[in-house]
This record gives sequence, C-alpha cells and structure tokens, in this order.
Amino acid sequence: MRASRLLQMLLLLQNRGRMTSLELAEELEVARRTVLRDIDALSEAGLPIVVHRGNQGGVELGFNYRTRLTGLSADEAEALAVILSRPTPELAVLGLASAGARARAKMLESFPDGVRERIERARGWFCVLPAEQEEVDPRVEALAQAIRGRRIVRVRARSGRPRTIHPVALACGETGWQVVDQQDPSNPIPLAACGDINISARSFA
Repeated sequence: MRASRLLQMLLLLQNRGRMTSLELAEELEVARRTVLRDIDALSEAGLPIVVHRGNQGGVELGFNYRTRLTGLSADEAEALAVILSRPTPELAVLGLASAGARARAKMLESFPDGVRERIERARGWFCVLPAEQEEVDPRVEALAQAIRGRRIVRVRARSGRPRTIHPVALACGETGWQVVDQQDPSNPIPLAACGDINISARSFA
C-alpha cells in the first residue's frame, strides 16, 4: 500500500510542480504526518526531492525529473478516455472498486501534460452511462478471494450432488458469472446453478 502511495505522490509532483504537504495529504487521503514520512522515504531512495520552508514553501522534484508514459496519439488518448470513464460494476462485485479508482488516478497522472489534457477533455465529450445494476452476489467476491489463494471450494449445487472444485478463473457474460474449475476447465460452472459455497482452508496445487 505504501509503495503504491509513493508512486502516486511522485506522479503528482512531476505533473503539478510544487505542492504543499497539506495539498498532498488531501490528494492522497492520508494524514500530513504520513506525507512527511513519505517525502523522507523518497529522498532516501535517491529521488531529487526539494523541500522549501516557510509560508511559500512546498515540495517539488528537482533536476527536471520526469517519468512518463508516452507515445499516445490524439485519437488513442480519446479512446483511453472512454475506457477510463466506462463504469465497471464488475470491479465492485470483485471487491476491487477502490483499487480500480486508484489505478485510474495513477495512470492519468503518469501521462504528459498534453495527453492528460486531451484525455480530460474527451471524458467530457464522450460519456458512457452505467447499465441498470443487478443485485450484487457476494459469492463472486468470495470466489475471487478463493482464486487468489488457490483455495478448494465446496459447491452445493441447486440440483444434483455437492461437488468440490478448484477455482482458477471467473468469467462474466450475458448469462452472468461463471467459475472455471481446474479439474474440468472446458465446462465453466454457471453461478446461477450453484447454491451455497464453502471456501476451504485447504489449497490446491
């Protein structure tokens, strides 16, 4: 988590120039003391952090330090704007909504000024409205955690006998979510056909 915050701070400083510790704290949603510790960490890592004292002070990057994602044309920037603006309810279902928001913010800050401005304009031009939200199925996030930990899962099917699966992937299509069992990957199991699931403490190879 801290490494992620340090990267975002670095991108903020390189794109916006001098910022106060209070401004950084508000952007990063942390305490000012945390920002000061992070500034020390960046300096210790060898990055050219310049701290100005006093009422007009702040923090900035020295020696014209830049790290950039480059090479986007105007239409590519507009396409990326639509991608970044598109509602992604799947992230919320998987428990990744907050991570997705942080990733988008970091990606935007990593682009050169001209590209970033083009993306921001295009996000105002092209708006993708969210589809009608279905009720969140808590089993999806539970299965996502099981996949990350390679945990064995016991499925109580709505019809037929319970089965033990080794979940390796989740897929979402027109018919809803499906879970892929490592033991039978060619036949994904529709979550709609499953009843209760039990995540085991045991893992599979």
